[in-house]
Amino acid sequence: MEISGSSYEYVMETTKVLYEPDRRIDTFGETKFKFQLISELMDSVGQVRIREGVINAAKPLILNPSLPPGVELEGFSPETREFFDAIQGDLQDLKFLQYGFNISATEVTTEVLSESYESVSAKLTQEAKRIGDPMLAVIAGSDDSWELSLLKFTLEMAAQSFKINHFDFKRRGLL
Repeated sequence: MEISGSSYEYVMETTKVLYEPDRRIDTFGETKFKFQLISELMDSVGQVRIREGVINAAKPLILNPSLPPGVELEGFSPETREFFDAIQGDLQDLKFLQYGFNISATEVTTEVLSESYESVSAKLTQEAKRIGDPMLAVIAGSDDSWELSLLKFTLEMAAQSFKINHFDFKRRGLL
């Protein structure tokens, strides 16, 4: 799949989460989101593709930038050593979270239905609400660039999870 600027913009504009998971990325464990990605076939009228699968989100990691240990400051004044030590202390405040994802391609299934896009998206959304699975997402996306649609959803989940994860780490004294 070749990605151009216009296809990227198209995917960003047209990808919509029709049913959002109730849960976010867990702070201290792996999270598995189930997805149903619906898209219209570009070369067939009245046909819709549904892809189902799992996105595995690893627990967020705390990244802690630091200067290399054991740095010697020969020929510098004691004030310079104090400044160097202070800089290292300031770097401790620059901790941030890293999210890791694994889209399990082995678990992705595909089905093509001969129904209208509106009908299929309504049915999937109603079924998701009925089931009430807190880890399920129903996503409307591009058929040609469905991976980008899934990536957009994944990045949005990380952004929505950040405040919760940051609070959890801070509450436990890890940030």
